[in-house]
Amino acid sequence: MGCGAAGHGAVRGPPGPRGGAAGASQRAGLQREVPSNCIKTSKYNIITFLPVNLFEQFQEVANTYFLFLLILQLIPQISSLSWFTTIVPLVLVLTITAVKDATDDYFRHKSDNQVNNRQSQVLISGVLRQEQWMNVRVGDIIKLENNQFVAADLLLLSSSEPHGLCYIETAELDGETNMKVRQAIPVTSELGDTSKLARFDGEVICEPPNNKLDKFGGTLYWKESKYPLSNQNMLLRGCVLRNTEWCFGLVVFAGPDTKLMQNSGRTKFKRTSIDRLMNTLVLWIFGFLVCMGVILAIGNAIWEHEVGVCFQIYLPWDEGVHSAFFSGFLSFWSYIIILNTVVPISLYVSVEVIRLGHSYFINWDKKMYCAKRRTPAEARTTTLNEELGQVEYIFSDKTGTLTQNIMVFSKCSVNGHSYGDVQDVLGHKAELGERPEPVDFSFNPLADPRFQFWDPSLLEAIKLGDPHVHEFFRLLSLCHTVMSEEKNEGELYYKAQSPDEGALVTAARNFGFVFRSRTPKTITVHELGRAITYQLLAILDFNNIRKRMSVIVRSPEGKIRLYCKGADTILLERLHPINQDLTNVTTDHLNEYAGEGLRTLVLAYKDLEESYYEEWSERLHQASSAHEAREDRLAQLYDEVEHDMMLLGATAIEDKLQQGVPETIAILTLANIKIWVLTGDKQETAVNIGYSCKMLTDDMTEVFVVTGHTVLEVREELRKAREKMMDASRSTSNGFSYQEKLSSSKLTSVLEAIAGEYALVINGHSLAHALEADMEVEFLETACACKAVICCRVTPLQKAQVVELVKKYKKAVTLAIGDGANDVSMIKTAHIGVGISGQEGIQAVLASDYSFSQFKFLQRLLLVHGRWSYLRMCKFLCYFFYKNFAFTMVHFWFGFFCGFSAQTVYDQYFITLYNIVYTSLPVLAMGVFDQDVPEQRSMEYPKLYEPGQLNLLFNKREFFICIAQGIYTSVLMFFIPYGVFADATRDDGAQLADYQSFAVTVATSLVIVVSVQIGLDTGFWTAINHFFIWGSLAAYFAILFAMHSNGLFQMFPNQFRFVGNAQNTLAQPTVWLTIALTTVVCIMPVVAFRFLKLDLKPELSDTVRYTQLVRKKQKTQHRCMRRAGRVGSRRSGYAFSHQEGFGELIMSGKNMRLSSLALSSFTARPSTGWIETLRKKKGSDSSTTGSPSSAASKTLKV
Repeated sequence: MGCGAAGHGAVRGPPGPRGGAAGASQRAGLQREVPSNCIKTSKYNIITFLPVNLFEQFQEVANTYFLFLLILQLIPQISSLSWFTTIVPLVLVLTITAVKDATDDYFRHKSDNQVNNRQSQVLISGVLRQEQWMNVRVGDIIKLENNQFVAADLLLLSSSEPHGLCYIETAELDGETNMKVRQAIPVTSELGDTSKLARFDGEVICEPPNNKLDKFGGTLYWKESKYPLSNQNMLLRGCVLRNTEWCFGLVVFAGPDTKLMQNSGRTKFKRTSIDRLMNTLVLWIFGFLVCMGVILAIGNAIWEHEVGVCFQIYLPWDEGVHSAFFSGFLSFWSYIIILNTVVPISLYVSVEVIRLGHSYFINWDKKMYCAKRRTPAEARTTTLNEELGQVEYIFSDKTGTLTQNIMVFSKCSVNGHSYGDVQDVLGHKAELGERPEPVDFSFNPLADPRFQFWDPSLLEAIKLGDPHVHEFFRLLSLCHTVMSEEKNEGELYYKAQSPDEGALVTAARNFGFVFRSRTPKTITVHELGRAITYQLLAILDFNNIRKRMSVIVRSPEGKIRLYCKGADTILLERLHPINQDLTNVTTDHLNEYAGEGLRTLVLAYKDLEESYYEEWSERLHQASSAHEAREDRLAQLYDEVEHDMMLLGATAIEDKLQQGVPETIAILTLANIKIWVLTGDKQETAVNIGYSCKMLTDDMTEVFVVTGHTVLEVREELRKAREKMMDASRSTSNGFSYQEKLSSSKLTSVLEAIAGEYALVINGHSLAHALEADMEVEFLETACACKAVICCRVTPLQKAQVVELVKKYKKAVTLAIGDGANDVSMIKTAHIGVGISGQEGIQAVLASDYSFSQFKFLQRLLLVHGRWSYLRMCKFLCYFFYKNFAFTMVHFWFGFFCGFSAQTVYDQYFITLYNIVYTSLPVLAMGVFDQDVPEQRSMEYPKLYEPGQLNLLFNKREFFICIAQGIYTSVLMFFIPYGVFADATRDDGAQLADYQSFAVTVATSLVIVVSVQIGLDTGFWTAINHFFIWGSLAAYFAILFAMHSNGLFQMFPNQFRFVGNAQNTLAQPTVWLTIALTTVVCIMPVVAFRFLKLDLKPELSDTVRYTQLVRKKQKTQHRCMRRAGRVGSRRSGYAFSHQEGFGELIMSGKNMRLSSLALSSFTARPSTGWIETLRKKKGSDSSTTGSPSSAASKTLKV
């Protein structure tokens, strides 16, 4: 597809040997401008894999850093370590990553080859020949047969169906499995045989390649005429031909130009807050490493100048070293090499292994598996698991996410009369549970047996011939884009693009207006048993801006009528003034329906004069043929004809809540997670769903509704809301000054000052003003002060803007969850995107980081998997930095006793194996399997989630504590053996102190101390933990004795010189006493500190573990009491009539199921009050609702 001067592509030329639009002479010219149909998603081939993969891996700063160290180690003057101490772990890391990349790319190659080698029938020299997809070119004419994939983006020329119609399935494009219809333009629909197609020499001028799946603009020039082309004439690559014997198409876009490939761009890479913190800490550590190198280098220069110069005879300087200063310079680089293990390369590999393990736990979780849909939970990324334990804001779609997106026609309003209320025999509205038998549709042989309606008066109106009711259902049977399939006589199957449309057409079907079939120009409806065919003149399709759709049809009597259905906010302002009284009544019904949580649409019609329609139709044809501003011109024409309509009535569709939604929202709210609902539904519907799912409650202090239409109105409403919250806060804060708080933090002033629970509801038009640059901070302040926020009538773009706003100003992790294509931008914008595989296809799932089938699984994903992932990663990092500082800093202290000569304490093999053998597996086991409390307790006590939100378990403070502990351990690790060895002797009286014995003693002490430390850090022991910890210790001793064995010495005499040293050293009781003393002195302060902290200032997880212990000990003694408590605390499932929900039950401590003795034993403890204190200090990071005293008292009982 070449690009012309106007930026449009052109497919043109006389008939050529391949029978397409471009001939042989033009083919060469086209091929220079357009790609082939061969697709390539792989990154490497056999030749480029090694250089390209290594280049990509060395883009990582850590890998480049270790390569730099390796180069330094190859310089004899500065290296006191063998090169293999760095190259072994570096090669191991590069190899593991390369194997992973190669495996991924192999599968991409396999997929590419499978697709590129698919067969397609191409018209060449008037004959259909089999060609591989990769050989298809722009301008070719292709024949497709039923159930075949479309090879490229095609202009449909003709098909086996009448009027050039064909049916396609677009699941691979947008995830929707329902059939869609495409139609050839009339002038080419007669080109049904190859001889006519071979003579086709049309020219297509169209838009350049783009990723818009629902839009196409172009013009066909043929036989001195031009014909407008739209998306309805296109078959896109990735679609499948269905229920159509064959069709022919002209290749317009091929290969990477196709819309499918244009949409396959890479999603923005997301990094966690821990990743960002680690990058900062690594830079700090590198700075610390340089400082240590400088100190030791200065020490070397001074020592060489003052002392070393006296020993030049038997300790001469290396060749090329002529001064103490230069010796110090070389010593600096030597120490950089020796001390580099403070940031080992194994850190990054270990982090990825742990994340991979956490992802598999999510994938394997049977409690997140939906048996009904056979859909497991899926972690589609491995990089964000620990951030699941830090979420503070959830942005949720409503339809299909909180609700089931299974629509049921529930009520309707026709000509001012409301139908659908269930009535008893006396004509009164029946109570819940008193439903009579549903309406009997047996008179209609084509009725759907699954459809149920409870108000018989609507069917009576049909049978009595009420013209308004007849017209109402006639509109529902004509104004839609549903496809009908009749497999057997009378068995109709509707394929609808949305569940709403399917529900409305099914309702019309059951009430006697059966949509039977359609062609591009006709619609056939069976009206009360009589088949009537309407001529379809135009479809004015639905989009997110119009929020309505219309059809223009001609009845058998020749009358032209426009039928329209759409959102009430749009349609009511387009009605004829004569409808005012009816509009008032219908609006009351709409408000009533919305108050019940039903989705509403307004129906209207308009009769058109023949002359006006002809003139309007001509203008429509001209607008659709335009190259420039086609969409705008069409929108103007649509708007013109959809005015002064007559109101028919309204429909109300029920979309029930998903199972477990109220419970999930209540639990997540207790975990201090704020939930914002962003929906396209009208305000009343969204608010009612908010009450149903317990986001909004009657106990709330106030629900603020922002509906302003101008900037000033919206600003004033937001200001009044803040003032009310501040006034309430002043009256309940016992003299607390809001102004004092205001000065400390601009964004969180209201957040920290208010008392009470508030909610905010804002409409789409108001939100548009609220998101403007000069008001977004005010909006965010107000919204963040509220417990719940509902944004109604929002567009997909606004959803993303709201998420971006919170990300911009709040240091908080955001999560977006949705199920439809309109949620994709929101899902991609948030820190974490969750897709629900529901009724609206899989586009949301494809764009997400995690996916599952029901909203209730979000509770488990965050409170169990997320919290555990965060806990494990934090404990892993703390221990990892501790053990490496303890290991490395020994060299620093040794430097002061070896003339700063860059001599290592440990044997070089120990240095190589320490991080990849001796200490790698135990910390991996802790990082993958550890847990502080069982999963049931994580769900029972949502407050356990708060440390992650406050980033308490791994931050700069915790990092420095780990470093301090590591340095403390290294001091004892070096100076205790050093002091002992100064005067110690062997059993035979000989001097014990020698370099190798000292090295073995320090190394053994180190391995034992870090093994005991990880034993203390491990909160959940498994067989794997035991095996890895004690197995690593055993491996250390086995390798130690092997390296000092006679056998290795005989094989490698230059490498393993110290035969029997380990055996001799470890045979001395003094050595073992030294090791024991070092271990005790290193570990005892840690044990003492943890016991004191547990007793004086326990965390909530400590309290929960304590209650478990009490429960087990008193199980027999208090069995009866426990049973009684269990009855009282059974969860009710949040029936909609309940207002309090289960939150206060947890907050009150009544469901702790403890004996009174157990409760009294720790109620006086401060518990999680420190969390609340920290939360208040966090400023913009988080907020509290309620006064500090009440918050603390509540958390004591949680």
